[in-house]
Amino acid sequence: MKFSKLSQLFLVSFLGLFVATLLTACDIVTVDFVYVASSAITGTSNNGQIDIYAVDSGSGAMRTDVASVSTGGVAPVSMAVTSDYQNLYVANAGSKTIVHFTIGLDGGLTQKDSVTLSTTPVAIAVNAADTYLYVVSGTASATLTEYALSSGTIGTAATASVPLTVPGFAGDTIISTGITVLADNAAVYVTAYDQSAYNPGGSTTSTANPGWVFGYAVGSGGALTAATNSPYQAGVKPSALVADPTNRFVYVTDYASSQMIGYSILDGSTLSFLTNGPYKTGNEPSAIVIDPRGKFLYLTNQLDNTVGAYSIDLPTGTPTITVNVTGSPLDSTDTQPVAIVVDPALGRFVYTANHLGNSVTGFVLDPTSGSLKATQASPYPITGTMPTAIVAIPHGNHAIQAVD
Repeated sequence: MKFSKLSQLFLVSFLGLFVATLLTACDIVTVDFVYVASSAITGTSNNGQIDIYAVDSGSGAMRTDVASVSTGGVAPVSMAVTSDYQNLYVANAGSKTIVHFTIGLDGGLTQKDSVTLSTTPVAIAVNAADTYLYVVSGTASATLTEYALSSGTIGTAATASVPLTVPGFAGDTIISTGITVLADNAAVYVTAYDQSAYNPGGSTTSTANPGWVFGYAVGSGGALTAATNSPYQAGVKPSALVADPTNRFVYVTDYASSQMIGYSILDGSTLSFLTNGPYKTGNEPSAIVIDPRGKFLYLTNQLDNTVGAYSIDLPTGTPTITVNVTGSPLDSTDTQPVAIVVDPALGRFVYTANHLGNSVTGFVLDPTSGSLKATQASPYPITGTMPTAIVAIPHGNHAIQAVD
């Protein structure tokens, strides 16, 4: 068969484009997978869903290589992964369930087991030893429950649920908001506020301080013992918290006061205020994260649609605002960022889940200054609606960043 010159030219052009596409695809190296939990698309299911994104190692750009999965329940609010990155857990507030998934080599999720709670879950965390799953739940009477894990499978409660109560105000309504576990597994902390003392638009019946951090030392067999002087005052309405990877500091965002509160950790679990705090944030800070090396801290400002970047003074724990290349201390996201994560493989990319934007905003992290700049094609749309949680894992056996 003979081709005309025009046909030959078309064939050569097509082959060239095909080869270029293959080469470009080869240049894309997945370094992390990012998981975003959200409500399902209207009309398809009442269940929430998890969108799965692959992260390009060079640019931080995200793409969907694996199909999304159901969260196994309604209205997901929190996710957590084990330190070996083989298991993912999602808390579904609408169905009062915690659902366990195993993570495949391609980043895909397979639903395994689940537990049903008697109260609504608010936030979850897994300890670094992958032996316990911590669940804070209750929208009127907050409790902390610890579940034993065995190869990722959720077992029975390791200890009886611990009620979160303010000394001297046992009858107050306590609303939990966040949870974190120290990297050395020695303590767990929960943020909460006293609705009886802080209730905008409604009545108050208590004179208690409104914002608190509850601390618990973790003993043999997972036994939870209140840390010395716990609970600790935490502004007006603490919304999230994070512990640094060296087990020396805890930072809490105060949604109502637009500030961040810092604590040093004494004797393994006791908290003491950093004396030069609190620290100014944008309006209505909603989520907080520290990079894997413990050098930089990032928080989302829900009302401003921004991320604030801070460098951490390693000897003292003092966070200092970091400006970007434009001279601004804030970086724009899509509408209403409510969750944030730093990639664990390179520690070079930051992503926010934007509740009303129905998207994920990506940033490249400068490893020297900690400042941010937007990734390619950011923000990235999700297929669900109103995302609420975001987590990330390294791809395959890729090394992860850690404190030097």
